[in-house]
Amino acid sequence: MTQERGASSLALLAIRGLDLLFSLTALLVFSPLLLLVAIALRFSGEGEVFYRQVRIGKGGREFYLLKFATMMKNSPAIGSGELTLPNDPRVLPLGRVLRKTKLNELPQLLNIVAGDLSLIGPRPQTRRYYNCYRPADRAWIDTIRPGLSGVGSILFRDEETLLSKVTNPIAFDDHVITPYKGQVEHWFAVNQSVSLYFELILTTVLVVLMPSGGLHQRLLRRVPPPPAELSKLLES
Repeated sequence: MTQERGASSLALLAIRGLDLLFSLTALLVFSPLLLLVAIALRFSGEGEVFYRQVRIGKGGREFYLLKFATMMKNSPAIGSGELTLPNDPRVLPLGRVLRKTKLNELPQLLNIVAGDLSLIGPRPQTRRYYNCYRPADRAWIDTIRPGLSGVGSILFRDEETLLSKVTNPIAFDDHVITPYKGQVEHWFAVNQSVSLYFELILTTVLVVLMPSGGLHQRLLRRVPPPPAELSKLLES
């Protein structure tokens, strides 16, 4: 790690200040939408509003990640477990809309205010997937807060579609996608800066608005190259 670099203390302090500014502003702006979604969830599906799941944060510390509930209760204990597959029957009708539009992620603004997350960083994983990272990648990922969005989130913005193109989605995710995510999140931790922070915020917004625009290609050219079996899927 001594031959690599990370963001300076001043840059990290600036990023934390920006996280608070943007997340508190977003909570204020989106509060009517958050309320409407909460009411809709309360009176539809299984009546659950929020889903809390243990994820791994900075320093390997566990925390509860918040999302709007989009799946059946106890989903991790049935079907494909923690992995959501294309047309997964555990996803509720309203949940499909929330997942497609990424509105299910909005409660994580509260995680940002609490200091568990940054707006931009490595996607926080469950212990199972965190353990699929290489030790060298985990060592760097542990040095920073995970993010609501980030390089991995952008490159794998439609992971369910990627998994629909392989014969064994669970094995492919465990042995190909997740280890590669560790490499790109390692790259982010080494290259983290205020300018990259703003670039990834803008890229996230554009990818959500224009999901088929191929905007992730610019990032793909800068991060470690994916393994051959994944390369064509990411480039499509």
